[in-house]
Amino acid sequence: MPEPRGNAVDITCFVDANHAGNIVTRRSHTGVLIFVQNAPILWYSKRQNTVESSSFGSEFVALRVAKELIVALRYKLRMFGVPIRGPASVLCDNQGVVKNASVPESALTKRHNAINYHTVREAVAAGIIRVGKEDGLTNLADGFTKSLPRLRRYELFSRIGYSSMFADGDHSDRKRKHPD
Repeated sequence: MPEPRGNAVDITCFVDANHAGNIVTRRSHTGVLIFVQNAPILWYSKRQNTVESSSFGSEFVALRVAKELIVALRYKLRMFGVPIRGPASVLCDNQGVVKNASVPESALTKRHNAINYHTVREAVAAGIIRVGKEDGLTNLADGFTKSLPRLRRYELFSRIGYSSMFADGDHSDRKRKHPD
């Protein structure tokens, strides 16, 4: 690795999952949004490979995916010589997942989530990530996991600098009229 140069950067990640969102397969959808120094640099939205029996399970799968993306990003930044300040802050809206990922005394009672659980716990213990709670109404990854009304999409995407998608100034849920 090259010697770190310049100012250290912070990494913040928002992660969310919609439990059983696909009405045909009942697979959940993962959404991840990663910022470096308050600039959105990576977003991920994909259907999960497994069917989870609880929102806890689907959120932990999403958290594992986010952890893998962060590990890869940290490696790339370090290979460019960019110093990283502390662990990445990972924010999700499931209090049970936050507790199980970050409190060392917590015990996993769901065996089928063991791999996701242990992978995330190792990253927390190694100082790669720290997991915190983000309210469901302000979780920016929400826009990558489900269909949202236009106003809600505008609120979320304007917080990450993409309000130009709504250039006509119409932020309501009524149908837009386009000239022929």
